[in-house]
Amino acid sequence: MKRTLIMQALAMTEPQNTITVCGWVRTRRDAKEFSFIELNDGSCLANIQCIVDADTPAFAGMGEANTGAGLRVTGQLVPSPGKGQQWEIRASSIEVYGLADQESFPLQKKRHSDEFLRSIAHLRPRTNKYGAAFRIRAEAARAVHDYFYGQGFHYVHTPILTGSDCEGAGEMFRVTNLPAGETAVEKDFFGKAANLTVSGQLEAEALAMGLGRVYTFGPTFRAENSNTPRHAAEFWMIEPEMAFADLHDLMDLGEGLTCFVVKQVLERCAQDIALFNNFVDKGLCQRLNALLAKPFARVAYREAVAILQQCGKKFEYPVSFGTDLQTEHERYLAEEHFKQPVMVYDYPKSIKAFYMRMNDDNETVAAVDVLVPGIGELIGGSQREERMDVLVQRITELGQNPEDYWWYLDLRRYGSVPHAGFGLGFERLLMLLTGISNIRDVIPFPRTPGNIEF
Repeated sequence: MKRTLIMQALAMTEPQNTITVCGWVRTRRDAKEFSFIELNDGSCLANIQCIVDADTPAFAGMGEANTGAGLRVTGQLVPSPGKGQQWEIRASSIEVYGLADQESFPLQKKRHSDEFLRSIAHLRPRTNKYGAAFRIRAEAARAVHDYFYGQGFHYVHTPILTGSDCEGAGEMFRVTNLPAGETAVEKDFFGKAANLTVSGQLEAEALAMGLGRVYTFGPTFRAENSNTPRHAAEFWMIEPEMAFADLHDLMDLGEGLTCFVVKQVLERCAQDIALFNNFVDKGLCQRLNALLAKPFARVAYREAVAILQQCGKKFEYPVSFGTDLQTEHERYLAEEHFKQPVMVYDYPKSIKAFYMRMNDDNETVAAVDVLVPGIGELIGGSQREERMDVLVQRITELGQNPEDYWWYLDLRRYGSVPHAGFGLGFERLLMLLTGISNIRDVIPFPRTPGNIEF
């Protein structure tokens, strides 16, 4: 089907004798001798206006098409006398692909609540807000790939099905083909318990030990019964792993990736970002530009705890050395104390995973969290423990069986090297980019407790 995207039509520099666009009707206004149709095809935020004269075949072809109908419009691209638009189409023919019943079509009003739109997730991409959100999602994903390829990384695919728990949390989705009532895992498809992955990190480490620099970017799953604006059962993670790298290399990578994606989205999605700045988060553009203005702050966990203890602010959760930082602590550091993204590093080993490299003090590990204003934690990562004896000891201390990680330990037996990696929650990055405060609204079809309809 030969057509011109509305995005392309609006960017043209000269009138066109014949042009064909397709899209969905946003509005239709009828006058005595002509009709105005605002058409949108999802390629950009802006609509293109089509003028349909009453005495033309286009008017007859349009029929009863109204808001929500899918059309093909052919005509002339001509300068528009209307304010705020350079071009419009004077229609010569219109083909109606599908009507939308005006009594039942739910997107009649200009504004709908987010809660209502979540109940019609299959239709919400046709609204300005969600069309913009999902275009930004697409551009941010493109920027992630652009950045890593520019840094010499290879894109790899790690398993969705796994027999191990990377986080040690145990809150995983079980996958089975056993009949109802059967519990003997040795009779299951894999002969052992299988789950949906919570992270591709361990497998990415193995690939990095041969390819040097790799990243995985795909869905991960958590079976936490959390109905919060920050949690979903299915979400996307960006997980790079680097051989021959330490914690400082990792912090540089995390800062570089974040800034690259923000800059590229600001440049390539200017209209969509402006929509969120104007109608969702008035300080969005200022905050994103401030993020790019200077290097991220860096502070040791011990110092961060001291800052929180001495700030005079009363937190819901008291903070002391050895406690994990809560969202309220993270946002205070990023929004009020440093007033910029901040990297907190060298966390106590007691609150971090077994694979994080032990520091010489035998009390902390070479871990880092990147905290950003408006969100809190965006990135969590570490230099990985490359020493075989220390890693086995850590696995045992945390109550896990080293034999379950035999292949992971092989990476330390055969040519072990310093290496590091992190996980970045893609949806949290999108919340940063859009100012949207609920993770359900940056995922096209969110999976949360009790919600798997679409």
